[in-house]
Amino acid sequence: MGCPLVHNALAALILVLLFKGSSVHSAEIGLLPDNITVLEGESVILRCRIDEEVTHKAWLNRSNILFTGTDKWSLDKRVTLLNSNNSDFSIHIEKVQVSDEGPYTCTFQANNKPRISHVYVIVQVPARIVNISKNVSVNEGENVNLYCLAVGRPEPTVTWKDQKYGMVSEGEFLDITEIKRQQAEDYECITHNGVAPPDRRKVKVTVNYPPMITDMKNMPAHLGKTAVLRCDAMAVPAASFEWHRDDHKLVDTYNTLRIKNEKTRSLLLFTNVTEKHFGNYTCFASNRLGSSNASILLFRPGALQGRGTSLHAGMSVSMSVWVSLSAALLLKVSI
Repeated sequence: MGCPLVHNALAALILVLLFKGSSVHSAEIGLLPDNITVLEGESVILRCRIDEEVTHKAWLNRSNILFTGTDKWSLDKRVTLLNSNNSDFSIHIEKVQVSDEGPYTCTFQANNKPRISHVYVIVQVPARIVNISKNVSVNEGENVNLYCLAVGRPEPTVTWKDQKYGMVSEGEFLDITEIKRQQAEDYECITHNGVAPPDRRKVKVTVNYPPMITDMKNMPAHLGKTAVLRCDAMAVPAASFEWHRDDHKLVDTYNTLRIKNEKTRSLLLFTNVTEKHFGNYTCFASNRLGSSNASILLFRPGALQGRGTSLHAGMSVSMSVWVSLSAALLLKVSI
Protein backbone atom coordinates (compact mmCIF):
# COMPACT_ATOMS: atom_id res chain seq x y z
CA MET A 1 0.00 0.00 0.00
CA GLY A 2 1.41 3.39 -1.02
CA CYS A 3 2.06 6.28 1.27
CA PRO A 4 -0.83 8.81 1.41
CA LEU A 5 1.62 11.68 1.02
CA VAL A 6 2.92 10.19 -2.23
CA HIS A 7 -0.61 9.76 -3.59
CA ASN A 8 -1.47 13.34 -2.68
CA ALA A 9 1.66 14.62 -4.40
CA LEU A 10 0.94 12.61 -7.54
CA ALA A 11 -2.65 13.81 -7.65
CA ALA A 12 -1.48 17.38 -7.31
CA LEU A 13 1.06 16.81 -10.10
CA ILE A 14 -1.67 15.49 -12.41
CA LEU A 15 -3.80 18.55 -11.79
CA VAL A 16 -0.81 20.84 -12.42
CA LEU A 17 -0.07 19.13 -15.73
CA LEU A 18 -3.70 19.32 -16.81
CA PHE A 19 -4.29 22.90 -15.81
CA LYS A 20 -0.88 24.41 -16.58
CA GLY A 21 -1.33 27.95 -17.84
CA SER A 22 -4.94 28.24 -16.70
CA SER A 23 -6.82 28.80 -13.48
CA VAL A 24 -9.38 26.56 -11.76
CA HIS A 25 -12.71 28.28 -11.26
CA SER A 26 -13.74 28.08 -7.62
CA ALA A 27 -17.39 28.08 -8.64
CA GLU A 28 -16.90 24.78 -10.50
CA ILE A 29 -14.93 23.20 -7.70
CA GLY A 30 -17.47 24.25 -5.12
CA LEU A 31 -20.46 22.65 -6.84
CA LEU A 32 -22.14 19.90 -4.87
CA PRO A 33 -21.50 16.49 -6.48
CA ASP A 34 -24.26 14.38 -7.97
CA ASN A 35 -24.95 11.15 -6.11
CA ILE A 36 -25.02 7.62 -7.47
CA THR A 37 -26.49 4.96 -5.17
CA VAL A 38 -25.48 1.34 -5.66
CA LEU A 39 -26.00 -1.87 -3.69
CA GLU A 40 -23.00 -3.67 -2.29
CA GLY A 41 -21.90 -6.38 -4.73
CA GLU A 42 -23.41 -4.72 -7.79
CA SER A 43 -21.53 -2.86 -10.50
CA VAL A 44 -21.55 0.84 -11.35
CA ILE A 45 -20.53 2.95 -14.32
CA LEU A 46 -19.22 6.47 -13.72
CA ARG A 47 -19.69 8.49 -16.91
CA CYS A 48 -17.77 11.57 -17.88
CA ARG A 49 -19.19 13.26 -21.03
CA ILE A 50 -16.87 15.32 -23.21
CA ASP A 51 -18.14 17.72 -25.88
CA GLU A 52 -14.88 19.53 -26.67
CA GLU A 53 -11.44 18.68 -27.97
CA VAL A 54 -9.47 17.26 -25.07
CA THR A 55 -5.72 17.31 -24.54
CA HIS A 56 -5.45 15.70 -21.08
CA LYS A 57 -7.90 13.75 -18.89
CA ALA A 58 -7.90 11.79 -15.62
CA TRP A 59 -10.08 10.03 -13.05
CA LEU A 60 -9.44 10.37 -9.33
CA ASN A 61 -11.02 8.85 -6.21
CA ARG A 62 -10.41 11.30 -3.41
CA SER A 63 -6.65 11.82 -3.79
CA ASN A 64 -6.03 8.45 -5.45
CA ILE A 65 -5.34 8.50 -9.19
CA LEU A 66 -7.29 5.87 -11.10
CA PHE A 67 -6.54 6.74 -14.73
CA THR A 68 -4.61 9.35 -16.68
CA GLY A 69 -5.89 8.99 -20.18
CA THR A 70 -5.71 5.28 -20.96
CA ASP A 71 -2.95 4.67 -18.43
CA LYS A 72 -4.22 2.87 -15.34
CA TRP A 73 -2.73 3.88 -12.02
CA SER A 74 -5.00 1.90 -9.77
CA LEU A 75 -4.02 -1.65 -8.78
CA ASP A 76 -7.64 -2.63 -8.19
CA LYS A 77 -8.67 -5.14 -10.90
CA ARG A 78 -12.33 -4.29 -10.33
CA VAL A 79 -11.82 -0.79 -11.76
CA THR A 80 -11.60 -0.67 -15.55
CA LEU A 81 -11.76 1.98 -18.26
CA LEU A 82 -15.03 1.62 -20.12
CA ASN A 83 -14.58 4.26 -22.82
CA SER A 84 -11.86 6.71 -23.73
CA ASN A 85 -12.64 8.78 -26.80
CA ASN A 86 -13.42 12.35 -27.80
CA SER A 87 -16.93 12.23 -26.29
CA ASP A 88 -16.82 9.77 -23.41
CA PHE A 89 -14.36 9.02 -20.64
CA SER A 90 -16.10 6.55 -18.31
CA ILE A 91 -14.97 3.95 -15.80
CA HIS A 92 -16.59 0.74 -14.55
CA ILE A 93 -16.37 -0.65 -11.00
CA GLU A 94 -17.35 -4.31 -10.49
CA LYS A 95 -18.66 -5.84 -7.26
CA VAL A 96 -18.81 -2.57 -5.41
CA GLN A 97 -17.61 -2.64 -1.81
CA VAL A 98 -18.39 -0.34 1.10
CA SER A 99 -14.82 0.97 0.85
CA ASP A 100 -15.63 2.27 -2.65
CA GLU A 101 -18.01 4.86 -1.21
CA GLY A 102 -16.85 8.42 -1.61
CA PRO A 103 -16.20 11.23 -4.12
CA TYR A 104 -14.91 10.60 -7.64
CA THR A 105 -13.58 13.29 -9.96
CA CYS A 106 -13.30 13.35 -13.73
CA THR A 107 -11.05 16.16 -14.90
CA PHE A 108 -9.83 17.10 -18.38
CA GLN A 109 -8.19 19.93 -20.32
CA ALA A 110 -10.24 21.31 -23.25
CA ASN A 111 -9.52 24.45 -25.29
CA ASN A 112 -6.89 25.43 -22.74
CA LYS A 113 -9.54 25.40 -19.98
CA PRO A 114 -9.92 22.92 -17.15
CA ARG A 115 -13.13 20.99 -16.72
CA ILE A 116 -14.04 19.14 -13.54
CA SER A 117 -16.98 16.81 -12.97
CA HIS A 118 -17.81 15.39 -9.56
CA VAL A 119 -19.84 12.37 -8.55
CA TYR A 120 -20.36 10.84 -5.11
CA VAL A 121 -20.88 7.07 -4.89
CA ILE A 122 -23.15 5.92 -2.06
CA VAL A 123 -22.93 2.20 -1.25
CA GLN A 124 -26.00 0.65 0.38
CA VAL A 125 -26.06 -2.67 2.20
CA PRO A 126 -29.36 -4.53 2.80
CA ALA A 127 -30.27 -4.99 6.46
CA ARG A 128 -29.13 -8.38 7.69
CA ILE A 129 -29.35 -10.19 11.03
CA VAL A 130 -25.85 -11.24 12.07
CA ASN A 131 -26.48 -12.58 15.59
CA ILE A 132 -29.64 -13.68 17.38
CA SER A 133 -30.57 -15.58 20.54
CA LYS A 134 -30.89 -19.32 20.27
CA ASN A 135 -34.13 -21.11 21.14
CA VAL A 136 -34.56 -20.98 24.91
CA SER A 137 -36.33 -23.11 27.51
CA VAL A 138 -37.13 -21.57 30.93
CA ASN A 139 -39.27 -22.33 33.93
CA GLU A 140 -42.41 -20.30 34.52
CA GLY A 141 -41.65 -17.16 36.55
CA GLU A 142 -38.10 -16.73 35.28
CA ASN A 143 -36.87 -13.73 33.27
CA VAL A 144 -36.11 -14.04 29.55
CA ASN A 145 -33.65 -11.81 27.68
CA LEU A 146 -33.51 -12.06 23.89
CA TYR A 147 -31.21 -10.17 21.51
CA CYS A 148 -31.11 -9.61 17.75
CA LEU A 149 -28.13 -7.80 16.21
CA ALA A 150 -28.27 -6.47 12.64
CA VAL A 151 -26.06 -4.56 10.19
CA GLY A 152 -26.77 -2.54 7.07
CA ARG A 153 -26.33 0.82 5.34
CA PRO A 154 -28.27 2.96 6.10
CA GLU A 155 -28.48 1.90 9.75
CA PRO A 156 -31.37 -0.60 10.01
CA THR A 157 -34.22 -0.63 12.48
CA VAL A 158 -34.81 -3.74 14.61
CA THR A 159 -38.19 -4.82 15.98
CA TRP A 160 -39.48 -7.86 17.84
CA LYS A 161 -42.91 -9.24 16.97
CA ASP A 162 -45.02 -11.36 19.27
CA GLN A 163 -46.42 -14.03 16.90
CA LYS A 164 -49.33 -14.99 19.12
CA TYR A 165 -50.71 -11.55 19.94
CA GLY A 166 -49.10 -9.41 17.25
CA MET A 167 -47.45 -7.06 19.74
CA VAL A 168 -44.33 -5.23 18.56
CA SER A 169 -41.32 -4.11 20.60
CA GLU A 170 -38.67 -1.75 19.21
CA GLY A 171 -34.95 -2.33 19.65
CA GLU A 172 -32.36 -5.08 19.53
CA PHE A 173 -33.22 -6.44 22.97
CA LEU A 174 -36.46 -8.02 24.20
CA ASP A 175 -36.84 -8.52 27.96
CA ILE A 176 -39.71 -10.56 29.47
CA THR A 177 -40.04 -10.38 33.25
CA GLU A 178 -41.44 -13.37 35.16
CA ILE A 179 -42.63 -15.12 32.03
CA LYS A 180 -45.96 -16.96 32.10
CA ARG A 181 -46.91 -20.17 30.33
CA GLN A 182 -49.21 -18.22 27.99
CA GLN A 183 -46.15 -16.35 26.69
CA ALA A 184 -44.51 -19.49 25.33
CA GLU A 185 -44.29 -19.00 21.55
CA ASP A 186 -42.12 -17.93 18.61
CA TYR A 187 -40.78 -14.38 18.79
CA GLU A 188 -39.77 -12.90 15.41
CA CYS A 189 -36.96 -10.40 14.92
CA ILE A 190 -37.38 -8.12 11.89
CA THR A 191 -34.69 -5.76 10.59
CA HIS A 192 -35.21 -3.28 7.76
CA ASN A 193 -33.50 -0.25 6.22
CA GLY A 194 -35.53 0.28 3.05
CA VAL A 195 -32.86 -1.11 0.73
CA ALA A 196 -34.25 -4.63 0.31
CA PRO A 197 -37.05 -6.76 1.81
CA PRO A 198 -36.75 -7.12 5.61
CA ASP A 199 -34.62 -9.88 7.08
CA ARG A 200 -36.58 -12.06 9.54
CA ARG A 201 -35.65 -14.76 12.03
CA LYS A 202 -37.52 -16.42 14.90
CA VAL A 203 -36.62 -17.51 18.42
CA LYS A 204 -38.71 -20.21 20.08
CA VAL A 205 -39.35 -19.67 23.79
CA THR A 206 -40.52 -22.72 25.75
CA VAL A 207 -42.00 -22.21 29.22
CA ASN A 208 -41.89 -25.20 31.57
CA TYR A 209 -44.49 -25.71 34.30
CA PRO A 210 -45.78 -28.60 36.47
CA PRO A 211 -48.85 -30.64 35.48
CA MET A 212 -52.34 -29.33 36.05
CA ILE A 213 -55.14 -31.90 35.69
CA THR A 214 -58.33 -30.66 34.03
CA ASP A 215 -61.71 -32.02 32.98
CA MET A 216 -62.13 -35.00 35.34
CA LYS A 217 -65.70 -36.32 35.38
CA ASN A 218 -67.28 -39.30 37.12
CA MET A 219 -68.50 -41.81 34.56
CA PRO A 220 -71.48 -44.22 34.52
CA ALA A 221 -70.92 -47.73 33.17
CA HIS A 222 -73.17 -50.70 32.32
CA LEU A 223 -72.29 -54.29 33.17
CA GLY A 224 -70.81 -56.13 30.21
CA LYS A 225 -70.22 -52.94 28.26
CA THR A 226 -67.14 -50.82 27.59
CA ALA A 227 -66.23 -47.72 29.59
CA VAL A 228 -63.52 -45.05 29.51
CA LEU A 229 -62.09 -42.87 32.27
CA ARG A 230 -60.19 -39.86 30.94
CA CYS A 231 -57.49 -37.79 32.62
CA ASP A 232 -56.31 -34.57 30.88
CA ALA A 233 -53.25 -32.70 32.11
CA MET A 234 -51.47 -29.64 30.75
CA ALA A 235 -47.73 -29.62 31.43
CA VAL A 236 -44.34 -28.74 29.92
CA PRO A 237 -42.45 -31.00 29.61
CA ALA A 238 -45.32 -33.39 28.85
CA ALA A 239 -46.59 -35.27 31.90
CA SER A 240 -46.15 -38.95 32.65
CA PHE A 241 -49.37 -40.66 33.73
CA GLU A 242 -50.22 -43.40 36.24
CA TRP A 243 -53.55 -44.85 37.37
CA HIS A 244 -54.14 -46.15 40.89
CA ARG A 245 -56.99 -47.86 42.67
CA ASP A 246 -56.69 -47.80 46.44
CA ASP A 247 -52.95 -48.25 47.02
CA HIS A 248 -52.33 -50.34 43.90
CA LYS A 249 -50.88 -49.12 40.62
CA LEU A 250 -52.91 -50.33 37.66
CA VAL A 251 -51.33 -51.99 34.65
CA ASP A 252 -52.65 -53.36 31.37
CA THR A 253 -54.32 -56.74 31.76
CA TYR A 254 -55.02 -57.12 28.04
CA ASN A 255 -58.45 -58.65 28.68
CA THR A 256 -60.58 -56.26 30.72
CA LEU A 257 -58.36 -53.24 31.43
CA ARG A 258 -56.15 -51.14 29.12
CA ILE A 259 -54.18 -47.92 29.69
CA LYS A 260 -53.53 -45.62 26.75
CA ASN A 261 -51.20 -42.67 27.40
CA GLU A 262 -51.05 -39.74 24.98
CA LYS A 263 -49.24 -36.41 25.03
CA THR A 264 -51.74 -34.47 27.13
CA ARG A 265 -54.06 -37.19 28.45
CA SER A 266 -54.37 -40.77 29.67
CA LEU A 267 -57.29 -43.14 29.06
CA LEU A 268 -58.30 -46.01 31.33
CA LEU A 269 -60.26 -48.44 29.14
CA PHE A 270 -62.63 -51.14 30.43
CA THR A 271 -63.54 -53.65 27.71
CA ASN A 272 -66.05 -55.67 29.78
CA VAL A 273 -67.33 -53.91 32.89
CA THR A 274 -68.00 -56.15 35.93
CA GLU A 275 -69.04 -55.45 39.53
CA LYS A 276 -65.43 -55.38 40.67
CA HIS A 277 -64.68 -52.47 38.35
CA PHE A 278 -67.03 -50.02 40.08
CA GLY A 279 -65.24 -47.67 42.46
CA ASN A 280 -62.79 -44.81 42.80
CA TYR A 281 -59.73 -44.37 40.56
CA THR A 282 -56.90 -41.85 40.89
CA CYS A 283 -54.91 -40.36 38.02
CA PHE A 284 -51.37 -39.14 38.72
CA ALA A 285 -49.63 -36.73 36.31
CA SER A 286 -46.01 -35.72 36.90
CA ASN A 287 -42.95 -34.18 35.29
CA ARG A 288 -39.61 -32.95 36.65
CA LEU A 289 -41.23 -29.78 38.01
CA GLY A 290 -43.96 -31.38 40.09
CA SER A 291 -47.07 -33.55 40.10
CA SER A 292 -50.83 -33.42 40.35
CA ASN A 293 -53.52 -36.02 41.01
CA ALA A 294 -57.27 -36.28 40.87
CA SER A 295 -59.89 -38.96 41.52
CA ILE A 296 -62.74 -40.12 39.37
CA LEU A 297 -65.61 -42.54 40.07
CA LEU A 298 -66.79 -45.35 37.83
CA PHE A 299 -70.36 -46.09 38.94
CA ARG A 300 -73.46 -48.02 37.93
CA PRO A 301 -76.15 -45.69 36.50
CA GLY A 302 -78.59 -44.62 39.22
CA ALA A 303 -76.15 -45.30 42.07
CA LEU A 304 -75.05 -42.58 44.50
CA GLN A 305 -72.20 -40.68 42.91
CA GLY A 306 -69.76 -37.94 43.73
CA ARG A 307 -67.74 -35.74 41.41
CA GLY A 308 -64.06 -36.11 40.63
CA THR A 309 -61.90 -33.39 42.15
CA SER A 310 -58.43 -32.25 41.15
CA LEU A 311 -56.11 -32.38 44.19
CA HIS A 312 -52.43 -31.55 44.68
CA ALA A 313 -51.95 -33.08 48.14
CA GLY A 314 -52.82 -36.59 47.01
CA MET A 315 -56.04 -36.77 49.09
CA SER A 316 -59.18 -37.83 47.22
CA VAL A 317 -62.20 -39.63 48.69
CA SER A 318 -65.24 -40.87 46.75
CA MET A 319 -68.78 -40.49 47.98
CA SER A 320 -69.10 -44.25 48.54
CA VAL A 321 -66.17 -44.21 50.99
CA TRP A 322 -67.77 -41.39 52.99
CA VAL A 323 -71.02 -43.38 53.21
CA SER A 324 -69.14 -46.44 54.56
CA LEU A 325 -67.28 -44.39 57.20
CA SER A 326 -70.49 -42.70 58.36
CA ALA A 327 -72.29 -46.05 58.75
CA ALA A 328 -69.44 -47.50 60.80
CA LEU A 329 -69.39 -44.47 63.10
CA LEU A 330 -73.14 -44.66 63.76
CA LEU A 331 -72.91 -48.39 64.55
CA LYS A 332 -70.10 -47.77 67.05
CA VAL A 333 -72.10 -45.04 68.84
CA SER A 334 -75.24 -47.22 69.14
CA ILE A 335 -73.24 -50.02 70.75
